[in-house]
Order: sequence, then C-alpha cells, then structure tokens
Amino acid sequence: MRAGVAGMFPLDLSLVDEGVAQRIRQAGFTGVSAVLRDPEACTEEELVRVREVLAGAGVTVAHANPLYERLVDTDEEKRQAGVRALRYSCRCTRWLGSSITHVRPGSLNPRGHWLPYPGNTSPETIDRLIRSLRETASAAEEEGVVLALEGGVPSPLDTMERVRYVIEAVGSPAVRFNMDAVNFVGSLDDAFDTTSFLHRIFDLLGEYTVCGHIKDTRVDEMLTLHISECAPGDGIMDLPTYLRRFEAACPDGFVLIEHLPDKEIPRAKRAVDAALAQAGLTWRE
Repeated sequence: MRAGVAGMFPLDLSLVDEGVAQRIRQAGFTGVSAVLRDPEACTEEELVRVREVLAGAGVTVAHANPLYERLVDTDEEKRQAGVRALRYSCRCTRWLGSSITHVRPGSLNPRGHWLPYPGNTSPETIDRLIRSLRETASAAEEEGVVLALEGGVPSPLDTMERVRYVIEAVGSPAVRFNMDAVNFVGSLDDAFDTTSFLHRIFDLLGEYTVCGHIKDTRVDEMLTLHISECAPGDGIMDLPTYLRRFEAACPDGFVLIEHLPDKEIPRAKRAVDAALAQAGLTWRE
C-alpha cells in the first residue's frame, strides 16, 4: 500500500507549486487528496499543471475530492446538479492523473453532508442515492476512473451491509469503496473489539476497496454514548490489523491520513509508520 494525506494541499489550486509538492513528499507521502471546490469551473490546463507540479516531487493525486450538491437531496434540481458536478469531476480526475473520484453520499440535513437527520436511511433516500450513482457511473466508466464511495453511521450509508447493498444495486464496476473503517464504529461492542470489527468490514467490503482513510477511535467517558474520531495512535483502533487487511485487499492503493491540521500530520504519520512496522509491512513507492 501507499502513504497518502488528505491535507497539506491548498484549496486554491493556483497555490499548488513546487514548495507544496516538496513538503508533501518530505513528510513521507507519495499521494495527496486534491479538493476541488468548484469542479465544473476546473479546466484541463489547470489540472494538468497541478498534476505535473506534484509529479516533479514524486507525488500523485491519490483521489480527487470534489464538492457538489447532495446526491440524496429531495429537491430534484439540486440532486441533478450534484450528479452533473460529480460526472464532470470524473473528467477532472483523469486530468489530475488519478483513477479515483471520492464520493460522499450526502445527508438530508441541510447543515452538512455528514450530519445525522431523520429519513437518512429511508428506502426513498437509498433509492435516490442508487439513482444518482447509476447516473454518475456511466461518466466514470467513460473516463476510465472509479467512484470511491464513503459512508458512516450518521449518513445514508450507515452500515457496512448497506454499503455493499448499494454498490451491488448500482451494478457498475466503476462504483467501489473507500475503506474508512472508523466511520462505521457505532457500538461499544465494535469500539472495544476493533480487531473483530475490522475483520468483518474487510470480509464484507475488501473486494470493493480501492483506497482508504486511516484514523483512530476512542470511547468518551460520558453518561450517553459518545464515540469519537481521533488521530492515529491516540485511540483504541487496531491499526496493524487495518493495515494488514488493507494490504491484502488493495496492495497498490493509497491509505490517507485525514481530518488533522497540517502541524499535527507528522505525529500521525509516525504513529501510522509504527503500526505499519508492527504489521510487518512497508510502504510502496
């Protein structure tokens, strides 16, 4: 597997220069997530320039991460706008020299794509998600890229079983999975036995995995259930098992550190490197 980071990359693509690329590579990463704030405004010239600047330092785009309207929005005009932007993002992904477009399912919550809301997992919501993915998958197939679908407990894709159901319901080889296991830890049983939890999610979704996020999890000591994401090494997730199973499922894929300020990324990378060594593995260049 390969080391990547979701961070250390400016939101303004015009600021991607040799210095940015060198900092990413010197931090030990060969891949980076490229956020596209307005994918439909991106041009081939702009994205090819970004690709070439990164390549000069030995860095590739692990996946394009476009922003777009919710794929499950009840407003049909907004849903179609999301599909249109995501379809165009597949072309952007190719221009960036990547093979993966990151896909979030969205939420019915108007305050955010990853926030819980009543009806997020209703049959009607799941049907809209499947329809949106089918409409996008044809563009991914044409561009020669795949859609890496992510989920999590608060989202329409709240369980690993539902993720598999949606992937198989769409029925396209271009719809695959981003293995962010922490997002699916939803009970104390899972949190206190992450080894068994990880084996279950990889057994179910390993064959569809094309990339992954590596994070950690902790149980907060409160009177109601609070399970929080934290930096690698700061929690109770069995990171060596995650890495062993990822290597077996997707040996050429990128595992990306995410959701950390840039200044905290080096410490997280050291923790992941230690887990990798414990797993008896090394990064691929």
